[in-house]
Amino acid sequence: MKKYFGELEQAGKSLELMFAKPEIETPSGLKARSVSTSEFMENSFRNTLSKLYTSPIETIFCLDTNQSLYCQLLLGLIRRDEVVTFGSLFASTVVRAIKFLEDHLKELCYNIKTGQLSNWITDSGCRNAVSLIMKPHPELADSIENICSCKSWEGIIKKLWPKAKFIRCITTGVMSQYTEQLDFYGGGLPLVSRFYVSSECIFGINLEPLSKPSDVSYTLLPNMAYFEFLPVKKGCQTMSPEVQFNGLSDHHESTEMKTKNQDIEPVDLVNVKPGQRYELVVTTSAGLYRYKVGDILMATGFYNNTPQFQFVERQNVILSIDADKTSEADLLKAVTEAKSLIDPLGFILTGYTSYGDTSLAPGHYVIFWELKEKEGNNNKELDPKKMVECCYKMEESLNYIYKVYRKQNAISALEIRVVKPGTFDALMDYYVSKGASMSQYKTPSCIKSKEALKILDSRVIGKFFSPKTPA
Repeated sequence: MKKYFGELEQAGKSLELMFAKPEIETPSGLKARSVSTSEFMENSFRNTLSKLYTSPIETIFCLDTNQSLYCQLLLGLIRRDEVVTFGSLFASTVVRAIKFLEDHLKELCYNIKTGQLSNWITDSGCRNAVSLIMKPHPELADSIENICSCKSWEGIIKKLWPKAKFIRCITTGVMSQYTEQLDFYGGGLPLVSRFYVSSECIFGINLEPLSKPSDVSYTLLPNMAYFEFLPVKKGCQTMSPEVQFNGLSDHHESTEMKTKNQDIEPVDLVNVKPGQRYELVVTTSAGLYRYKVGDILMATGFYNNTPQFQFVERQNVILSIDADKTSEADLLKAVTEAKSLIDPLGFILTGYTSYGDTSLAPGHYVIFWELKEKEGNNNKELDPKKMVECCYKMEESLNYIYKVYRKQNAISALEIRVVKPGTFDALMDYYVSKGASMSQYKTPSCIKSKEALKILDSRVIGKFFSPKTPA
């Protein structure tokens, strides 16, 4: 990072949105916590926190995520001239924070102007930590209000934090759906994905931080674990259906290594081939043995003798009605191509997910879209003809097997359901209320929960279907 951005520690502080989770106790009585929470509890982190970050430790450990986010944004605005980087662990959290800022802007500015914290912030740790820093600052409040009063929030991050050098968050894999929004809000700031990590261990680092999110490759760290790689052909599965072990991470279902085809042998670190896809398997000093993380990677090359990989998708994240199998990467590609049709109309796709509706025969794919205007207050009406074109464009972009089954009428027309603004925030709130970490939350590519599906369906404002079978 020093190579590209200089001495960041000397230049200022990071507005890093961080959220700790409470420890849980396993049935055997062992304490378990997320990787990020473990880091926050380290003395080395606490001792350098005030020097490197704008957020006090009390705001990070506040269990009410809305109070925590509010206080961290408030202090980030108060210290806006010190901020040299902005971000969080995942891109989804950064986007959520900007929407939260937009919704609470007047209140935040009033707090800054008066030097008084809102009464709904009841967490004692947050109140005490913020009160030590806050004082009446009407000029700053007026400046922030003037910046945010513009018609469009394009480039708002760069405007509010003019010394920021980049936006730091993971933008690979399923997080790539948020890059368009981050580019819009960032005003040209680079999007930097530094690490490839999970609860199992740290896997790799990005040695080219200025790479576009679509081009990011992670260099694996061979001293972190013993890595093995199961060759995967596109469209094939290597994971056993029997789940052997549930990892600590909220969205990581991992298993002991099993293959449907016992002839498939894993290769070690130095024998991977560029262009080949693999499922990652790790053996760690903590006791995981030949443990399938569930990530599909593609080897892109080597740094010296160490292989580099692009994250492709999560294993077993599949949308299927019949014998068709649509992967996370397939779905992302189709959505990306379809949304290009509405880009000229001034809309940004702020979130999407899917599910296979089999309530009627034949079943069909349902894709939920949340859209936001680049300018204005979401009063612009969607063009139904253009949305129907989006449905067809998605079907055209899906794989050959899907198209075969569509032609055989084994799958009916793909449907896009447009939901109200704020729907994907409500979806995140639901999963957080069920124990997910806000900082580690990822919008599911496919919805399995009936409760989550009810949240989405209750906010639908438009339904559109593909007009014909894809060629």
